[in-house]
Amino acid sequence: MTEHAPLPQRPQRPRRSCLAVPGSSERFLAKAQGLEADMVFLDLEDACAPLAKEGARHAIVKALNEGEWGGTTRVVRVNDWTTHWTYRDVVTVVEGAGASLDCLMLPKVQDAAQVRALDLLLTQIEKTMGLPVGRIGIEAQIENARGLVNVDEIAAASPRLETIVFGPADFMASINMKSLVVGEQPPGYPADAYHYILMRILMAARAHDLQAIDGPYLQIRNADGFREVALRSAALGFDGKWVLHPDQIAAANEIFSPSQEDYDHAELILDAYAHTTSAEGGARGAAMLGDEMIDEASRKMALVVAAKGRAAGLSRTSAFQPPAS
Repeated sequence: MTEHAPLPQRPQRPRRSCLAVPGSSERFLAKAQGLEADMVFLDLEDACAPLAKEGARHAIVKALNEGEWGGTTRVVRVNDWTTHWTYRDVVTVVEGAGASLDCLMLPKVQDAAQVRALDLLLTQIEKTMGLPVGRIGIEAQIENARGLVNVDEIAAASPRLETIVFGPADFMASINMKSLVVGEQPPGYPADAYHYILMRILMAARAHDLQAIDGPYLQIRNADGFREVALRSAALGFDGKWVLHPDQIAAANEIFSPSQEDYDHAELILDAYAHTTSAEGGARGAAMLGDEMIDEASRKMALVVAAKGRAAGLSRTSAFQPPAS
């Protein structure tokens, strides 16, 4: 594993909506800067034709350096290591705009060595360019059977890792799934064909304190279909989903945020538990919040929901009232 200078714990950036933007389109690069996506990734892989990749690298550097991105997480997806484009993607983008870049996304990751190779190359460039070593994160995309089998080792491969991302289209092809509609259930299967895949990615991510991100839904005009597949991964605990069109952003932001009711309830649990375990509240380990018993496990669950609500910009609409002595 590449050695890094000591860094604080990697940030858990909001990634409810992760907008894909073709790196070869200056129009889309400009348009993406005014949208409400939590994360934007500028794509040098599938969205760029081979002859357009070199020009796209320089367009991305310009957009990162000169664009108005606000608090949006800025990511570039490079090509995978089986191609001859990857090293030049990384060198051009990081040397040209490393200070304006949050993460690189590595597609079609099949084993931990591929993540470590990217880590090493990033470290060399950062040292050469005088950038903080280790600041630029990595997102690892799982897109085939081998990657899923090795996902635990991949998740532990580098301290730069921030997310594990499911790539459904290539994955479906890699296992010969009988469907041409990305994200939809294959005909004739009586259950959720993606449940094991999503849970496998989620467990690896959580075991290493990483975020888990669901991949795209290609029928961009099918709002109901997008909501259905997004609700599935959100219910499991995923942190966000790719969006391919601006019309999908609001739905993703909503689905991967807690409801106002759940957020308020989580904050009340935290307040009630803090009061109960204090000297003023009797230093007890459990208490009642209305008809609900709360304890340390309740606090841990509430912390997750409250953190997501705060990250989504929610404000409390109810206040905790300590019970009368």
